[in-house]
Amino acid sequence: MAAANGVRRVWVGQDSLLSTPAVSAIIRERISADGAKATGAFILTASHNPGGPTEDFGIKYNMGNGGPAPESVTDKIFSNTKTITEYLIAEDLPNVDISVIGVTSFTGPEGPFDVDVFDSATDYIKLMKTIFDFESIKKLLASPKFSFCFDGLHGVAGAYAKRMFVDELGASESSLLNCVPKEDFGGGHPDPNLTYAKELVDRMGLGKTSNVEPPEFGAAADGDADRNMVLGKRFFVTPSDSVAIIAANAVQSIPYFASGLKGVARSMPTSAALDVVAKNLNLKFFEVPTGWKFFGNLMDAGMCSVCGEESFGTGSDHIREKDGIWAVLAWLSILAYKNKDNLGGDKLVTVEDIVLQHWATYGRHYYTRYDYENVDAEAAKELMANLVKMQSSLSDVNKSIK
Repeated sequence: MAAANGVRRVWVGQDSLLSTPAVSAIIRERISADGAKATGAFILTASHNPGGPTEDFGIKYNMGNGGPAPESVTDKIFSNTKTITEYLIAEDLPNVDISVIGVTSFTGPEGPFDVDVFDSATDYIKLMKTIFDFESIKKLLASPKFSFCFDGLHGVAGAYAKRMFVDELGASESSLLNCVPKEDFGGGHPDPNLTYAKELVDRMGLGKTSNVEPPEFGAAADGDADRNMVLGKRFFVTPSDSVAIIAANAVQSIPYFASGLKGVARSMPTSAALDVVAKNLNLKFFEVPTGWKFFGNLMDAGMCSVCGEESFGTGSDHIREKDGIWAVLAWLSILAYKNKDNLGGDKLVTVEDIVLQHWATYGRHYYTRYDYENVDAEAAKELMANLVKMQSSLSDVNKSIK
């Protein structure tokens, strides 16, 4: 379809595996031999939902800034679907083997057309090396006192985990769980939380049956690797605390932020832990509706460096998507910084120590999230419409609740 519509070239990650954050990075950073950049990208994804032929499957479009298409674009696409009478397709275009890296050139109906299959991880790792101090993370991972565990939940993070954590940072291969990407996520639900990342939760000493000594640090990413969960030994870090702790420690721990943060932002349902950090550090602070594109607006305007949401998404202005592996590297950087003079000492500063210290400095925020899954869509819409309606007469509502 691209060839038939006069597109000059299509870039494809090897084996068609690219994480959502890597797609954003590639749109923003990758330049072809003749100096061309990507106009945008299609991501075929189940995100953090169960995937496969009988499960979820979505198509997402990302714009030239690397971020999700805004409503003005998706509304236009939707309205076009109501009036479209034909579409163009080059049916005689031969198949391209996308397991092999290289450029295949054709003559399309509109002129030359290339399909460029490239390595999924190279551009992304290169970008991460401009953000973090890989040498200090390497030293931390090499310390006999430090142990590490990463669960890919059979999602696309597996295409990055070995290259990043084992080859680049020297972690042992046995520290990777479920890092073979599978098109149905191995039948699992690739949402990195305490409910669905059971194997990691058990290994970190938070399950009911944990009897082995847990690692010091554990993390998981979701199906398309833009969400993350961070765990210490027998200790869970809430996503709302995670973004606040990253923001509080970023300038000292992460070279990319050494000159200061432009501002911080969180989604409306996320706890106010970040607000307090922003106030104490005198940073610009924003609360946005749920949806990463709202963070993207702030980043494009140069007003936000670090942001996050309670639904296990954390990120920064290095791309325009949330980024699961970035969040793991951010935490490893903070641990490396806190332990830089202590790697040979008796006891390392742990994830739990960092969180408790943060609460001691800024106070602790509590909240509860309930997930209602696979509910009837119409009934859910009705419930939300009713809540909106009730807002117009809050005094009545408050009376009835009292």
